[in-house]
Amino acid sequence: MSDFRHLHAAHCESGVTAALLRQAGLELSEPMVFGLGSGLFFFFPPFVRVMGMPLVAFRSYPGSVFALACKRLGVTTERRRFFSAARGVRELDELLRRGTPVGLQTNMFWLTYFPREFRSQFNGHNLIALAQEGDTYALSDPMLEEPVKLGAAALARARFSKGVLAPRGALYFPRSVPKRVDLPRAVVASIRDNARKMLAPVPILGVRGIRRLARHVRSWPRTVPDEQRRRLLLGHVVRMQEEVGTGGAGFRFMYAAFLQEAGELLGHEPYSEASVRMTAAGDLWRARFAGTAAGIIKGRETSASRFEAAAEALLECARLEEETFRFLLAHAPDSRAVKVPAASAVAAR
Repeated sequence: MSDFRHLHAAHCESGVTAALLRQAGLELSEPMVFGLGSGLFFFFPPFVRVMGMPLVAFRSYPGSVFALACKRLGVTTERRRFFSAARGVRELDELLRRGTPVGLQTNMFWLTYFPREFRSQFNGHNLIALAQEGDTYALSDPMLEEPVKLGAAALARARFSKGVLAPRGALYFPRSVPKRVDLPRAVVASIRDNARKMLAPVPILGVRGIRRLARHVRSWPRTVPDEQRRRLLLGHVVRMQEEVGTGGAGFRFMYAAFLQEAGELLGHEPYSEASVRMTAAGDLWRARFAGTAAGIIKGRETSASRFEAAAEALLECARLEEETFRFLLAHAPDSRAVKVPAASAVAAR
């Protein structure tokens, strides 16, 4: 598609969503899309394993950013999954023939345009299919600076990979965008929703999930006898935090950018103050927890006291995030009372 503007983004799903909405006529920043989709989260169910390691997720479930952001903006969408790979390929090809750019959920391992050392078995990578050209597809992957091409067999394998979060050929796209969007009201609703999710009284979710992870990290010197295994477990957490997608700390920075933009949009100073706090949370995840964990992972400092220090860093992250989201709930403007200045009611092109 010659008129499609490729977006090089910080995170795949928020980047894909922002690019698809822009193509449909609604121009929003990637942090705004991430925030509207309640993208910030934490999920630690130690009983769920991914490649032998406990699942640690720093964002909401794949697909939810697109779905929630579009719902709050009043954008109607289409999302399909398939039991038949052949049917999934046919439907994608038909949409592309009509000139519709299509978001896809894929397994990153089979996307051969990435260097082999950067590919992993991850079923939640999002990209946009732009066109079919013979036996190849033109793709816009937000992780890359330019659009790329990929063979049909590789794309089919990536779309129909098995395992945790199996995409089942998932494709999605906006169908229609309203003429005007009440962005301030959508912002207020999304912040309230994200805060309630992070503060949910469920031991594996949100700040409680972070505290649960801290208890596990503290216990590993006692419950995991093998030192190499302990280091692998901690390395897995840091890898999910710093390398998969935008990473847990990176998501905190993106949400802070959203809060800053929200504060400016509504002229609401508490949102700007919360942005500063969320940036500090990202710094804690990256500098204190990941920094402490790095010494253990590299084998320099493997004593139980260092695992204790890593656990304390996690508890500090949980404390700061809990305070920030409670602050947001306590200082939220009433969404029914939010007046929409002409400059903030986004009009579709």
